[in-house]
Amino acid sequence: MDLGLRGRVAFVTGSSKGLGRALALALGREGARVALTYYQDEAAGKETARQIEEAGGQALPAFLDLSDETSLVEAVQLVRATFGAIEVLINNAVAWPGFPPPGERFETAPIERLHTSLRANLEGHYRLSQLIVGGMREVAWGRIVHISTGLVLDGLPGSSAYVMAKAGLHGLTRTMSRELAREGILTNLVMAGFMADERRQLPESVLQQARAAAATGRTTRPEEVASLVMYLCSAANTNVTGELIRADGHFLTPA
Repeated sequence: MDLGLRGRVAFVTGSSKGLGRALALALGREGARVALTYYQDEAAGKETARQIEEAGGQALPAFLDLSDETSLVEAVQLVRATFGAIEVLINNAVAWPGFPPPGERFETAPIERLHTSLRANLEGHYRLSQLIVGGMREVAWGRIVHISTGLVLDGLPGSSAYVMAKAGLHGLTRTMSRELAREGILTNLVMAGFMADERRQLPESVLQQARAAAATGRTTRPEEVASLVMYLCSAANTNVTGELIRADGHFLTPA
């Protein structure tokens, strides 16, 4: 299937490794001009760009701090100056706070954790979308996908700040769809499954628990999520908008 992405300008946040890299590479293989961002690992971001270019695509790595307005504006300006109007936006970057320390209770969780999570996991995506949507309106075409988690539906003890921030993306997706769809801009959200993280070594007990929690009996591969996101971002998608879709092997979050 021709996804109609050749020559389109795509912006993927959090593209240095993992799911973000899989998304950027998939776009590159479809012929899109890919702007990819990194926050802490510049070398990894440049490696993603190298892989895209090695496969014959065009790539632009850019630093992005979702909690900083200046960084957001500068990243968007850089992409526009290099490639032109951004037509595809994938809000993938995430600030995972990790697990709470032993003994922490809901009422003792530091409020700063909530503020940090809201800025990085919700407000940054909201503001970045604002900065990019104007260009989509000008060309009367755009595709936006927010990456979230099934934890919003299931909950996870000790992760209220993170889950609360991600839940905001669900409401944002539905509202953006109602505002933008008639101008050719389709907005959806994908809840990615539990993926083994190459950036940190997880205990085998955690991986076993994650595998057991999925109906498929295994963790999710980044490429599996990327294939769904590619369709939602493509010209082949002409009528799917405002949807919140799980891509997690029917994962039921352990209590």
